[in-house]
Amino acid sequence: MQSAIERVMQTYGMLVNLTKEQELAAREKVSKFLAETKIDDENKLAVEGLKYLRAK
Repeated sequence: MQSAIERVMQTYGMLVNLTKEQELAAREKVSKFLAETKIDDENKLAVEGLKYLRAK
């Protein structure tokens, strides 16, 4: 799951300019969200995590 979180944050960082605090908050939110999902595929996790952050 960690690699999916890294991919989400890298991609999201290219879309949105974040301060360090905003990046940490987004990472925490997406980590909690992905931990609660039943998805076990890293690619699908990354897509869902990015969709989640974009909706926020």
